[in-house]
Amino acid sequence: MSATVLVVPVPVVLAGARGHGRWHLANLRRLERAGRIRVAGLCELTPLTAEEYGAEPPVQSADFGDLLDRTGARVAVVCTPIPTHTDLALTAARRGVHLLLEKPPAPSFAEFRRMADGVAEAGVACQIGFQSLGSDAVPAIRDLVAEGAVGEVTGIGGAGAWVRDEAYFRRSPWAGRRRLDDGTDVVDGALTNPLAHAVATALVLGGATRDQDVAAVETELHRANDIEADDTSCVRVTAPTGLRITVAATLCAERAAEPYVLVHGTRGRITFWYKQDRVLVQRAGHGPEEYEHGRTDLLENLLDHLAHGTGLLVEPDATGAFMRVVEAIRRAPDPRPLPETAWQRIAAEGRRTVPGVDALVESAAGTLSLYSELGAPWAAEEVSHR
Repeated sequence: MSATVLVVPVPVVLAGARGHGRWHLANLRRLERAGRIRVAGLCELTPLTAEEYGAEPPVQSADFGDLLDRTGARVAVVCTPIPTHTDLALTAARRGVHLLLEKPPAPSFAEFRRMADGVAEAGVACQIGFQSLGSDAVPAIRDLVAEGAVGEVTGIGGAGAWVRDEAYFRRSPWAGRRRLDDGTDVVDGALTNPLAHAVATALVLGGATRDQDVAAVETELHRANDIEADDTSCVRVTAPTGLRITVAATLCAERAAEPYVLVHGTRGRITFWYKQDRVLVQRAGHGPEEYEHGRTDLLENLLDHLAHGTGLLVEPDATGAFMRVVEAIRRAPDPRPLPETAWQRIAAEGRRTVPGVDALVESAAGTLSLYSELGAPWAAEEVSHR
């Protein structure tokens, strides 16, 4: 007669349950219903109501350390303002609490290293919330490249044309900021936050994951909105091998489009729409081949790591190359405001758009060029090199 194995739900707390945190809260409730976790507590400056939570909320506290101590949490999900990530991660690590830390992991490379080194020293597991890297499409594309499906890889492009209204930049005191009034770094730009997945995914498919995989970074940062940070930008990373990775992004698109990453090869190309886990392979001698892949939830992967030793999909050091890009953007000159002739305001939608930017973003990804090299009349005359 075989013994019954009792599976005890893992106690998990969530720091930041509003805004994007609502997605994490819904995911936690899903895993709780499945019996994998128990939502042990919530950390918010203003406690969630029963209506917001959908039931009587668990233990709540505005003090993250206090919440961890009171709940005995084993895992913490941190989805708070970017400048708070490092300190909250270390607060959990010092208590032996494992982490799912929302992207971007930190606003500067120094803060990233302080977090990653502290987590490693504490011996806790940490997963960075680049959910696109949980897509089964990522290893599938790597296999295609290794098999020579599109020949030799000549570069990686990334494109993100999104629409965000002016209210988006007023959603919180740190939204659209490069730094707070006290000098604290935020770096909430198009490439580092809303379209950070495009950058991270392009880097991974280009084989650039750790910080030493980046030889140089060129940036062009612009803004149509009345903000500090960039909303229309491009970046080109050069790897030590000479491979170029160019990502173009805007939050001022004429029409919202699905962001994608493009693998350029000598005999074809692979397009990956990472939010849809959809892959299109176009290569010489073959018709177009399209595939849809599954996806591993990053919190479930963390739980599997703790229970069975499954490898983490997005460890901190695997985002070192991304943080080199964040650092280059942080150190670059402040984004240039676009001339009023370069953008239009759509009053009915409360947003600003840059005519022609959709095609420009697509062309940058397709040619691995920067906006200035594509002849955009408003593009920076001098590229920032880091």
